[in-house]
Amino acid sequence: MPHPSKFQREDDSEPIPHPPRYKEHLQILAADLKLAYKALYEAIQPIPYIRDRLYCVDKVFIEGGSEEWVGDGTFRGKGTSWVRLESYKDIYTNPPGKPIRYIIQADPGFGKTTQTLQYTFNWSTGVKGSPFSDVQLLIYLRLRQLRGVRSLAIAIRRYLLPKSCPLKIADIREILEHTTSVAIILDGWDEYPELNTELGGYMRDIITARASPNHDVTLTTRYLPKEFPATARRVRLTGFDDQARDQYIRKAVVGDSDESVEQIKQRLKDNPVLADLCQVPLFFVMFAHLAHEKEAFKRFKSVTEFFSFMIKCFHEHLRNKEEDPNVERQSRQYEGVHEELSALAYEGLSKPDQQIVWKKEELIRRLGEGFYEHHKRIGMLVEEEVITDQTTADGFDVYTSEIRFYHKLFCEWYAAYHLAELAVTLDGAELSSELKKLDPYDLQYLYRFACGLDPAAGKKIISYLQSLKGGDKFAVLCILEQTGEVDDIKETVKKLCADTVSIKMGDTKLLQRSTVQLLDIASSHKIPTSCLHLNGCVSEAVAAGGNLLLNSGLHVPPSTTLETIAITGENLDIPEGKMIGLLTYAEKCEKLKKLTLQCLLPLSDLPAEQIPPSLKTRNIEVLLLSLKELVYHLNLIQGKWVKHSSGTAQIGGYVELSRGTEIGWRVRELTRASAAGIPIAQVVIYGCSPVADQSGSISLALLSSQLSLPILSTLQELWIRDIARRMDNTEVVGILSYTAQCAAVKVLVFDGQTLPDRVQGAESTLSTLRSRNVSVLGRMKTESSPSDCRVRCLDLFSGVWEEDD
Repeated sequence: MPHPSKFQREDDSEPIPHPPRYKEHLQILAADLKLAYKALYEAIQPIPYIRDRLYCVDKVFIEGGSEEWVGDGTFRGKGTSWVRLESYKDIYTNPPGKPIRYIIQADPGFGKTTQTLQYTFNWSTGVKGSPFSDVQLLIYLRLRQLRGVRSLAIAIRRYLLPKSCPLKIADIREILEHTTSVAIILDGWDEYPELNTELGGYMRDIITARASPNHDVTLTTRYLPKEFPATARRVRLTGFDDQARDQYIRKAVVGDSDESVEQIKQRLKDNPVLADLCQVPLFFVMFAHLAHEKEAFKRFKSVTEFFSFMIKCFHEHLRNKEEDPNVERQSRQYEGVHEELSALAYEGLSKPDQQIVWKKEELIRRLGEGFYEHHKRIGMLVEEEVITDQTTADGFDVYTSEIRFYHKLFCEWYAAYHLAELAVTLDGAELSSELKKLDPYDLQYLYRFACGLDPAAGKKIISYLQSLKGGDKFAVLCILEQTGEVDDIKETVKKLCADTVSIKMGDTKLLQRSTVQLLDIASSHKIPTSCLHLNGCVSEAVAAGGNLLLNSGLHVPPSTTLETIAITGENLDIPEGKMIGLLTYAEKCEKLKKLTLQCLLPLSDLPAEQIPPSLKTRNIEVLLLSLKELVYHLNLIQGKWVKHSSGTAQIGGYVELSRGTEIGWRVRELTRASAAGIPIAQVVIYGCSPVADQSGSISLALLSSQLSLPILSTLQELWIRDIARRMDNTEVVGILSYTAQCAAVKVLVFDGQTLPDRVQGAESTLSTLRSRNVSVLGRMKTESSPSDCRVRCLDLFSGVWEEDD
């Protein structure tokens, strides 16, 4: 739970006197904010056309999966430090102190806005123990509305307060300056109109804490901002698992009717092609409501077919409400003829800076007022009032209306009709040039829909995708959209699955997603899969809802046809509990014969009673690899790791300890290796300002903590790499002393430092190093030659650095 004073500043200075009427103004602002938020959180529409049935956010909000990045502040690193959160509330569990920036990141439809509206509900209704429950002011702003707005106070006055509110902009600014407990939520950074302009500088200043430094700020976004504080807490939403889907069905669709719950879940099982789409909360919500309400709900062969059915439901719902035959006739015409809307959607998505919002006047001019009003009534188009830069003669703001699709995926749906038309008419070179404007990672459903809508267009688009690096797997999904029949792609799937199927750290999320769906197709159609190699993409080998969780947030379901799983990665860390979870996942893979892991060292022994029994009866091999060769296998009866007869335990290569790596884990593994008598070839300490402490260990200075590397009795070579660092005699003697205590070290190297010309006061240490014939080398400068970096060797008799011949 959040700390009771989490959002209050730690400040020992004298409090600043409040201005006159401050308390009165604060009460007015808080009350009007709560009224504004109520209008938002009580108007949730699970399906666009159900406008006569709005929900309060508290009645439909279900927690999906969420993970927090943990590390030393290098957020744009390899992405190997995502840790699952138990609750969305855990985002705000840090202790009181300096204000913090929070970044909640997810793809469209994963519930960023719904989650932040739940925060406004909790604050407005005083839900105890919830995030923001102890905050005096919660400011919630939708960034897509803030075109031309130059300050927080102006945004609050314009978009959150009624015209009758007596507070002026100066009053609001004064309240923000004198209130110590303020939290700000900025929803939709990727939709901010001034995102890439100089005019957006004030909002970037808030994110980086150059502005509003005394307030906590939460940012929701699809993409990371280019600049944010190193201390920011970064969280991503990973979507609905089976448990979350079950909770939503009961809470918002059917109540406690077990029969109805099972009917909806069965309809999802009958539509495996929609499994990936339904991990996105927005689309599972639509699926659940349609599956419950539509008797004609059927099995769909493709996502294109499901979307076509869904759009048809939107139009039918409106026709069923109207008894006028002229309205029905016109509705059918608008449903079938939408070339201009498709062209408009395509134009917006193919621009370098995508346009997903249009002026109302422009839209009506192109579409016609009747067409526009019809699509607004079915919920496909959403109208939003925004403030312009203009004012009236008497100083009042001038408002205009902007139009957007209910969701970007519907924009892709209509744009796909235009893309399919282009693909048929353009030649190969012209089409290739056109498709280069459309990033498959960002617009995967645009590609899939276009292939599903027109077979001739799909053939040309698929040919283009197959020419791209890694495009063959995504092309399989487009072929499936085109025909709806797995029989047409079986040979392609068999060919891809006959060799090792890899998902690796450097893959785009689209490529990872395509590979996961390829495995799912193979599993559901009994196509054998030789080996799945997960390389550097499993930050925690943990079964999440029965699935493997990748560091991209994607889930890999168990496969009924997979024979071997290989999990590798230099930072792979599998505690006992998660190893049991991994074995449980392996048990669900019915044809699995072998599970291999790559770690520096053998893992801890496991409680034999927790190992799934069927693994023992199926005699599955569970193997552990060192960096170079086979070392251990798991005895499934005893739960013990046993040294393999063909291997020799050792840590080959080198182990780097630096700020960009998982130092704590590596230090622990090195310590275990030393205790087990396993040789360690080389350790490189890079950029951590190592200093020998009183215990003889080496202390490593990190961004957020201190770690110690204990004496490693099996270490053979130690490198201290600190570019441009000046070390004094005491520090050098400490490193030499540590080396002397590591009994197997043969080489010590200083790399990049400036060192004293002579080591003094270390006669005993130098004698020990001499007796073991240890080489102490340096690619370094000396105090007498600070500009002369060259290779030198330490004379272990005199302690003088001499040039190495």
